[in-house]
Parts: sequence; structure tokens; C-alpha cells
Amino acid sequence: MADSVEIVEGCRLPVLRKNQEHEDEWPLAEILSVKEVSARKLFYVHYIDFNKRLDEWVTGDRLDMKKLQFPKKEAKTPTKNGLPGSRPSSPEREVRKSLDLNQQSATAPSRGKTLPTPKRKVEPVPPVTQVPPAPPVPSLPSSAEASQASVFPAVRDTNTFKSREDHDPIASLTTNGNARRIIPSQPGRKRKANCGGTDEDSQDSSDGIPSAPRMTGSLVSDRSHDDIVTRMKNIECIELGRHRLKPWYFSPYPQELTTLPILYLCEFCLKYLKSLKCLQRHLTKCNLRHPPGNEIYRKGTISFFEIDGRKNKTYSQNLCLLAKCFLDHKTLYYDTDPFLFYVMTEYDSKGFHIVGYFSKEKESTEDYNVACILTLPPYQRRGYGKLLIEFSYELSKVEGKTGTPEKPLSDLGLLSYRSYWSQTILEILMDLKPDNGERPQITINEISEITSVKKEDVISTLQYLNLINYYKGQYILTLSEDIVEGHERAMQKRHLRIDSKCLHFTPKDWSKRGKW
Repeated sequence: MADSVEIVEGCRLPVLRKNQEHEDEWPLAEILSVKEVSARKLFYVHYIDFNKRLDEWVTGDRLDMKKLQFPKKEAKTPTKNGLPGSRPSSPEREVRKSLDLNQQSATAPSRGKTLPTPKRKVEPVPPVTQVPPAPPVPSLPSSAEASQASVFPAVRDTNTFKSREDHDPIASLTTNGNARRIIPSQPGRKRKANCGGTDEDSQDSSDGIPSAPRMTGSLVSDRSHDDIVTRMKNIECIELGRHRLKPWYFSPYPQELTTLPILYLCEFCLKYLKSLKCLQRHLTKCNLRHPPGNEIYRKGTISFFEIDGRKNKTYSQNLCLLAKCFLDHKTLYYDTDPFLFYVMTEYDSKGFHIVGYFSKEKESTEDYNVACILTLPPYQRRGYGKLLIEFSYELSKVEGKTGTPEKPLSDLGLLSYRSYWSQTILEILMDLKPDNGERPQITINEISEITSVKKEDVISTLQYLNLINYYKGQYILTLSEDIVEGHERAMQKRHLRIDSKCLHFTPKDWSKRGKW
């Protein structure tokens, strides 16, 4: 039935797919591309409001032609050089287009109709000038205010508190009927205007349009270059050691490799090869059995290697190409000089097998301690993601800094970081002991210094957990029994932890360019 009507790129219609319960559902999808294989038409679809990693090629029998929506002419964007075959623009580009029109309408009166534009000269508008600023973090109450606040020692019913998330913590902490007083820190120095907001949603990958990448080495994707090619997966399958991986997103591997059914990678040097025979020939020459660079951590079978993006450029570029298959909100720069890469491996008799990695800038003006972070799919949901995050903060502790991941985080990255922050902060709060019969005291700054988690992330985590309440003129943290029990259960399952005694790491002063 799909052949009876001409389906073009940009059409929208319901498409049959299986959900997590393996039940049939018909979500609305957009046709991004059409191709013909063995006299059979295939359609590349993006499910609206679903993550791009679920995009796939489908056959015509999975399309609901009764609800077909053709693209509007205004939704099309000409291809480069004005050649025919225009394609639907991405949602991000549509936002920019509307922003540009808004700026034009501010200087020209509206006529109620669209005017022809070829003869008009329009000044280019920077793509990020219209992005609203992230919500600021409310200022913390002074210690003078906190000292005047009364503390209630036995408050069991947390529902009696009036939640005030627009206020900041913290005057007291109540857990299992025993109040623990927590004095808020003094307001510190002014935050930089371009620091990310700390509201729980400000770290979500769906917030607005990321700003243009910084010249200092940011890996945040500039979505202004998002086009129909990069919106589609281009690699069918990757064989990496004993694993076969199905890529989630586009990665700029050489064009001639995108037509192969399987792309072969050496699991030690990450070189890409076009056939199994080429891989076998390469393995006879490749002497690596672990990532290049220095091994700075080993405990049991887990090791971490520090790789300089300048000294090991080829490996770093190959690592970025592999990572881009599973990271949508980061771009890829072949200039890896400004970055350090920390690769986590698992050891067996054949060598050190890559599990995941994170990268960080050698010099970050915004206290970023992670640029990209990834656990490869075969190792996900096994605790390795939190181990990578914990290791990044362990490095920050040695450096004597607080750190935060570069935004935006992917959906899975956001979940991992929220979980890690929650467990780390709750662990500290629950370990507080009374001092000489008085309630223990701790400040937000002290939590930040102990954990190396940036103060804004500490506050946003407390808000996300809904621990902050405002009661009779004071700020209180209330740990309900459910939160305590849930935390204890989670910590029992968390078997993989970083042992700081096994870390052999000396930070460098990268401000001296000679060290690059």
C-alpha cells in the first residue's frame, strides 16, 4: 500500500514498532530517507518524541498510510548550492529560522503574508543569541539567618512541610525522627554568567540549542550544522573484539566504509578495517594489548589509562569516532590536542579490553572535569558508568578542584550523574554523627569540598530529591524513611568502587604550554 502513494522525505505518519513490553504500538514518525533494495522500498524513520537511537529502516507494510501527513513547503530547506532535492530541515534549524524572522519583524511591519525574500538582504544572526539563559541558582541564606532558625528534633510526617524549592538549603536535617542541623554556607564569589543552571531540567539534553563550541576544546555539538545526513545512522554494525555493536547515531567514518555490513575494529588500537581478513592481517602486526599512555589505576581486573590527545593522536581520533556512534549531543574534532582521555579496561589473558572512557579538557575555564563520557553498550547496566564518574571526581580531588560534566548531558548520562550525585551526597548526610550531644553541622561548601562535586550540582541534587523544605522561617532537609531505605538498597548493589589507594596520578599544570 506504501507504493500506491508517493511517500517523500519529510512525510509524517504512524509506524508500527515494538515497545519495551514487546507490544505493538503506532507512534508518529517522520520519513528521513527512502531507498530501494532488491526492488523493495525501505523508509528511514525517526519516531517523533523518541530518542534518535531508535531510528531505523522499515518496510512499507509497517506504515499507516491512512494518516499520512505530507510536508509543508515552508518546512523544506534547499540543499547546498541551490540544487534540487530539498529536504525537511531539522527542528533545531526551524527554531533558528523563527528566531531570525522575529528579529526581522521587529524592524519591519507585518503585512499578514509571506513576502518574497530573494531580493532582500538579510543580516546574518548568530544562532545562539536568542537562547534564554539558564535559571540561576538562588542565593543561599546567610549563616546569620540560619543561626536564628529554630530546629525541631522530632518531625516524622514529611507531608506537613510546605515545599519551597525556590529557596535554598539548609538549616536542619531530619532523618528517622532525629533532626540534624545543617548550617548553610556563606554566599561565595559570583558565579560565571555562562555556567549551566542547576535546576534539574537545566542539565537535560532536551534544553534549548547548545551554544557554539568553544575554541578551548569543547565537544558540545553545534546543532546548526545538523542536516539530513548526520541525522541518519550510517554504520550498520561494528565488530570490536568479541562484541558486535549496533551504532545508535551517525559517526563520520570514511564514506566507503558506510556501505559495509560490518565494520571491523582492532579492540586495542581501535583502527577501523573493512573486512575480517584485513583485521586478521592487522592483528599480526599490532603489538598493543592495552591502550597507549600511562596506566594510572589498577585494582583487580579494572585499569585506567591516561592518554594525551596530542601524543597519541591517531588512537584518540579513532576513540572519538567509535564514541560518536553512541553520543548524539557531542561533535567530533580531529584536533584532539586540548584533551586527555581516560580509558577504563577489563583485563584477561588476551589483554586489556576497553569498557568505556571519558575525556576532559587539559584547561577548562568552566571547571569541567568531563567533556564526553561513555560506557560501551555491552558493559552498560553493570555499574561501570558510576565507576567512570567516581574516577573523574577522584581525579578532581587529587587536583584540589571541584568539577562538573560539560552540558548538555545525554539522557543516559543525566540519569547516571543524578544517581551518582544522589548516592554520594546521601552517603555523607547519613554518616553525620552528633558532636558532644549536639546536632552535627555541615555546609554546602563542605559537602562540595569533600566530594569535589560543584556546589551548583549539590544544590540541584537536593532539589531533585525533594529534600529541601521551608518550615517556620527555616530551611530543613528531611530524609524520609523511604529515601533512607532506597539509598541503603542501592549501595548494597554497588559493588564496584574506586579505591584511592590504587590511584597513581600526578596532575600537571597545563597552563604552561610547553607541557602540551
